[in-house]
Formats: sequence, structure tokens, C-alpha cells
Amino acid sequence: MAVTIKDVAREAQVHMSTVSRAFSMPHRLRPETRDRVLEAARILGYRPSRVARALTTGRTRNIGFIVADIANPFFPPMIKAAEHTARSRDHHLFIADASEDPAIEAELVDALAKQVDGVILCGPRIANAKIENLSETIPIALVNRKVTGIPSVTMDVVHGARVAIRHLLDLGHERLAYVSGPRQSWTNTQIRRTVGATAGDRGTVTVLGPNTPTEDAGMAVAAEIVRTGVTAVLAYNDLIAIGIIEGLDALGVSVPGDVSVIGIDDTVLGRLTRPRLTTINVPTADAGTAAVDLLLQYTAGDEDASRPAAHVSLPTELIIRDSTAPPRGSGS
Repeated sequence: MAVTIKDVAREAQVHMSTVSRAFSMPHRLRPETRDRVLEAARILGYRPSRVARALTTGRTRNIGFIVADIANPFFPPMIKAAEHTARSRDHHLFIADASEDPAIEAELVDALAKQVDGVILCGPRIANAKIENLSETIPIALVNRKVTGIPSVTMDVVHGARVAIRHLLDLGHERLAYVSGPRQSWTNTQIRRTVGATAGDRGTVTVLGPNTPTEDAGMAVAAEIVRTGVTAVLAYNDLIAIGIIEGLDALGVSVPGDVSVIGIDDTVLGRLTRPRLTTINVPTADAGTAAVDLLLQYTAGDEDASRPAAHVSLPTELIIRDSTAPPRGSGS
């Protein structure tokens, strides 16, 4: 027979309303009373109904987690870490896939708004103005996007791209390409600006794109890379980079013998491909954890309206493997 709130009240020798407050508003009880109720609940194995608690507090203890493309290996470590963090904070994660479509992203936020306490948008494609509009109806936190007044977590791709381009320049490459990602991607804009500024007068950069962040897109752009005559490529993500390697191989172009390739993300696929992919490691799991914590702080009222919304920037690192080398004939 299921343990009820009445059983806990009898065990703790308090009124049933006191048991309810111990779970929904513990700060309103004296510590000794709260502890006695929680100990009684532990002994009896009682767990309060989430539905009933939501009706009492107005809080669902659910979080919406919307990713741009759940099939992209960039996202699973982030989802796993976010889910673990949410569960450890007594929250549940509702995961949704926007399929790289800003219209679907907005629809998902609207659909989740009545079922969750807040939404985390990961790599959103919708415009800043739309995000600001949506945040008026439901608390929002962002991953890899910065919008004034909204909590956010970013991975320092500017640093990563800068180090990657310097690595290629130091190897002796002078003709570079950046194979870009989606036009709506904030990260893509940051990388594109950094690539040109870092190359400076040491090399020329050709931008190829925008592209969908997929392996197929990388394969499709391989012929254009050959036509440009570049000797080194930085790709928007590992999937595009792996597709580029496959596409170049099909054209008889060697990596890294003829063209060096660098990805971004450091997904497991990049470690398995041959040649093993030189890439920028981004801390996706840490981003998932930080995003959940920021959203919960925000929904708990820990954000001071007089201060800028909290922002966390996570470091990135260039991982040098086998897909980069000096250009052919350089003598290096």
C-alpha cells in the first residue's frame, strides 16, 4: 500500500499541511520541524507527487532542453551532463530537436512553456529579437549565443579558431579556407570574423558557405576546395571536416599531404576517422551542466535585475592529430 502524506504527518507528529510545506516551502518551517518531517518521509519511503507539488507551488520542476540537431554528435555529451545535473537538483529534462529550423525552435518553446519552469536553447538559430520576445513568456538560458539580459553559456571558439589558424600559418600555409556553418549560427559568425583577423597579412582566407553542419555538406564542398587552390581548411564543425576528408579522398586529394583539415568540437568521430582529425576541443558536457545551473538560479530569483544576466565562458583547446601538416613542397 502506498505511503501517503497522512502517514508521514502521523509519523512526524505534525499536521498534513506541515508535511506539504516541508517539501514545497521548506524555508517557512523551523529547521527542526522540517528535518523531522523529512526524516519521517525517508523512513516511510514517501515521495511527494510532482503533479500535486506543481499545483501547490506553481513550479513543475521540469526544464526544456532544445538542441539544433540531436543527430549531431556535438550534442549527446551536453544532453547527458544536463540531464544528470537536472536530476541531481530534483528536476527533469524534456529534450526536443529543432532540426536546424528557427521556426521549429520557436514552436517548441511555445509548446513547452506550459510544461516547464524554463527552457535552455542550445545553439539556437532564431534571431536575438525573437529570443528576447520568447523570454517574456518563459525563462530562457542560452548555450553558444549571447543575448543582452538572458543567462548564457558560451565556449570560447574565438580563442580556438585563432589558435587553429595560427597553427596552419606556422606550418607554412598561406592559402586558407573557412568552410562555414549555418548563416543563423552565432558561433559561425564569431569564427568567421576571427579567421580573417588572425590570418592578417600572413595568409589569404576564402570563405566557403554557408553550409548545413553535416558530413554530406562537407563532401559536397570538397570540389570547391580543390578549385580554390587552398592548402588548408578550417571547418565549422567536425562533421563538415570529416565530410571534407571523404570528399577530397574521392577526388584523389590527400589529407594532409595536399590539404590540411581542422574541425571544431572534438567529437568521438574525429578520433576514429583516418587520418585522425586535428580539431578544437569544446567542453560540451561542462556547458550542459552550467546551462542547467544558470537557468535554475534565474528561475529561483537569484538574478539581480540591476545586474547583467549571468554569463559563463568555457575554454577551448586545439588538439593536434594527423590531418594537418606543412604544405607539400614547403621543405618543412
